[in-house]
Amino acid sequence: MTTLNRRRFAQLAAGALLTPSLVRAAAPGKPNSKVGGVHIGINAPYSFGNAAMSAEDILKTCAQLGLSAVELRTQPIEAYLGAPANLTSPKAKVLPAGAAEDHAKKLAAWREGVDMAKVRAFRKFYEDGGVFIEVIKVDSIFKMGESELDYAFNLAKALGARGISTEISKSDDDHKRVGKFADKHKIHLALHGHASTGPAHWEKAFSFGEYVGANVDLGHFVAGDHGSPVEFIKKHHKRITHVHVKDRKKGNGPNTPFGEADTPIGEVLRLIRDNQWPIQATIEFEYKVPADSDRMKELAKAIKFCRDALS
Repeated sequence: MTTLNRRRFAQLAAGALLTPSLVRAAAPGKPNSKVGGVHIGINAPYSFGNAAMSAEDILKTCAQLGLSAVELRTQPIEAYLGAPANLTSPKAKVLPAGAAEDHAKKLAAWREGVDMAKVRAFRKFYEDGGVFIEVIKVDSIFKMGESELDYAFNLAKALGARGISTEISKSDDDHKRVGKFADKHKIHLALHGHASTGPAHWEKAFSFGEYVGANVDLGHFVAGDHGSPVEFIKKHHKRITHVHVKDRKKGNGPNTPFGEADTPIGEVLRLIRDNQWPIQATIEFEYKVPADSDRMKELAKAIKFCRDALS
């Protein structure tokens, strides 16, 4: 963090006791990716292709793309808050069993000392830049103990997020246990599914808590041959915090540029628009960048595709 950012952050932390915002409108001169009432966002830093990207650079990149909403992973947040670099490193995901367990214990211990006033200041830092953190992505949430789970949901709340996204579990006990914390904090546990995840998996999980919800990946849903996600979204829209927007072919087919495969992206976006549901349309960039292009150009094309579909 630069000296200027540290000074600004300290000023914000000293007085930032924010009330959760129910109306999220972009200020003049700030990025604005809300189209027809649908907030187009992005899964970051994952979609930018750099897992070690800083919170500052994520904010700058969102501004460059005109994006005012994000599903933000905890690593850049906690790095900004002062977590040791080894605890937020992307390499931690591939540690051997013993080292991974030690890493998890150290991260849990660090989290015990986090000041939520600083988290609220981080939220203001982003919102001053025109970007709203509507969802946070928390890894390994089903391995957390009670105090760490309280931390995760309090973190989401302090950031102004409506939900915590994480990979759906194969264990009903996982959904039941963490679902209690979601209900306690009134923050959705947004379960992300892959091609193998169908409606029945989510519906079973929903039975374990009012705030157990879904992050429906549109491309994976279609690639898994579960049909169109439209009817599932209609039926369970109150449980859905955000959809991952990508295009994939049926039959476990590949990811493609938007509009070239079988995913009804436009239909889903217009469904959200026409019903004014508070479901973020979160771009998750996963197709191979063409040789004559670059990631930023392709992201701009994906954003334009979504804007055009909603216009």
